[in-house]
Amino acid sequence: MESWETGPTAYAGPASPVRPGRTELGALSPLWLDVLDATIRTCTEHGRPELAGRLWQRRTQLLDPSLRVLVVGRERQGKSQLINALINAPVCVTGDDRGTAVPTVVRHAARPTAELIRGDEAGAGPHDRLALAADRPAEALTETLADMAPGSFERLHAEVGLPRELLAAGLALIDTPPLPWEQGAAVGRVRELADTGRADVLLFACEAGRELAGAELAVLAELSALRPGLVVAFTKTDYAPDWRRDVEANRMRLVQAGVPATVVPTSAALRAHAARTGDHALNGESGFPQLITLLRTLIAAKPDRLSRAAVALIGRAVTDELAVPLRESVAAQRAETAHSDAAARLHEAQQRMDGLRKCTTRWQSRLADEVGDLMSDIEHDLRERTRAVIARSDEIFTESDPLRVWDEFEPWLRDALLETARTSLGWLSERAAWLARSVAAEFPPELGQVLPSWVPAVPGDLPDRVTDLGSPPVERFTLSQKVFTGLRGSYGGVLMFGLATSLTGMSLINPISLSGGALFGGKSIREEGRSLLKRRQATARAAVQRHVDEIYIGMAKDAKDSVRRIQRALRDHFTAVTEDLQDAIVESLRTAKAAADQEASARETRARRVEQELIRLAGLQKQSLALLQAPA
Repeated sequence: MESWETGPTAYAGPASPVRPGRTELGALSPLWLDVLDATIRTCTEHGRPELAGRLWQRRTQLLDPSLRVLVVGRERQGKSQLINALINAPVCVTGDDRGTAVPTVVRHAARPTAELIRGDEAGAGPHDRLALAADRPAEALTETLADMAPGSFERLHAEVGLPRELLAAGLALIDTPPLPWEQGAAVGRVRELADTGRADVLLFACEAGRELAGAELAVLAELSALRPGLVVAFTKTDYAPDWRRDVEANRMRLVQAGVPATVVPTSAALRAHAARTGDHALNGESGFPQLITLLRTLIAAKPDRLSRAAVALIGRAVTDELAVPLRESVAAQRAETAHSDAAARLHEAQQRMDGLRKCTTRWQSRLADEVGDLMSDIEHDLRERTRAVIARSDEIFTESDPLRVWDEFEPWLRDALLETARTSLGWLSERAAWLARSVAAEFPPELGQVLPSWVPAVPGDLPDRVTDLGSPPVERFTLSQKVFTGLRGSYGGVLMFGLATSLTGMSLINPISLSGGALFGGKSIREEGRSLLKRRQATARAAVQRHVDEIYIGMAKDAKDSVRRIQRALRDHFTAVTEDLQDAIVESLRTAKAAADQEASARETRARRVEQELIRLAGLQKQSLALLQAPA
């Protein structure tokens, strides 16, 4: 094993040298450490103990002066050969038929060692460690893994210790299994390997004879945000005739993609040949001296510049991650403001109040309109019914003598007027019930039953209102009046016929003149009787009409009074209903407004607290990014 390291990397120091760059923390801690501690406290305050735990691990690793380099890449890109050539020892598994199955950590040791470890290195006990052949670690690891089920590789990793000057300077190289081709899976796998391997720097291996694909550029862009000092090693330059042009083209692609990476072209074959022959020029052409110089520079820069850059990336990533739920909380609060239950209840109560105002206007207008129509209709109905009674009375007195039929006519008239009153006022009761339902229909259906349980009754003193009609004072045709009328009529007949017969020589009073007088007297009596009948009929009709008009006026007043009582009763009832609804709505409005105000206050307090926390995170991120501009 003494011949594993040759050439410019030959180890000439003691077996266990003191690693350069180790410093003891005094009273004043570095600025990046203060920022990292503030970031860890912020994670704890935000209820992210798992994130704080990872940052504590990073803190421990950053305080360790050793530099752990995670070498990643897709399959057949030469990353394992790069590590072997870098330390001039076949410690990592290579070959097309076999590759890196588990991570392999190559670190400094006073004498060669090799182990297969299950679980974390710090927590692994003796039963978790399996010793491998130190003189051929790659073959021993392959043979050991071949006897194990592939599904059991998940928590395994190998550790190889070598006495190398480069490793003694504080460098540890971590070979990893090939990355998957999917961008998200590749980045997630590198993140997992970097966390479990406590990596400080990422080294991405890629063949020099091809262009970086878009997916690889995207992966590199995300990897540059995980760890500072990203190194892209283009391998196998000895197989690519135009590797310089290809590497330069890939360098420009990285610049255009915004990937801050250091590009190093290498050839493991040239490095191995130079180590065997001692050809320094060929070793320089292999690119490994530049890579070694870069690694030494990173080792020296870790206590300050590299740690500051790492904390800057950590602070930016952590503050962005912590800000996500806060921004989601702000968005949720805005959505909650638009869809708040209290605000919805307040809006609903306001709508109900507006609806009640409109409902009040509608039912009042409906009550006034219907009462006006009812007044007109009941008056018209009474008028038509009483006119029908008067018309029937006129027909009776046109055909009959009031003196003979009055005793039969008066009870009929009374009954007819009573029936008229009952029918009209009964119809009034039906209209009053319909009026109540019509007004109640103006209220929203969800209020339930708002009809009054009673409606004011119509007057029940109809017999008192419909009085008896006494016989009208009509002239009677007495016997003396008949005699007098007959004598008055016969005088003219006797005289007329007596004068006519006197021409014939007869006396003035003779049988003929007496017969004529009797004829004229009877005629006068009949004419006077008919005249007296017409006067009696006219008097009776006038009396009936006056009597019916008087009763109509009384019934019309009673009906109008009843309508007004109905109007007042319905108005008072629905006003009480409206006031009760208004009181309930006002109470719900007050409660909803109080709840909405309380919710808005709580939401504003939360929003202010979230805003202050976002400002604090922004300040912490600003402090983290300021580390990049801090003087070395």
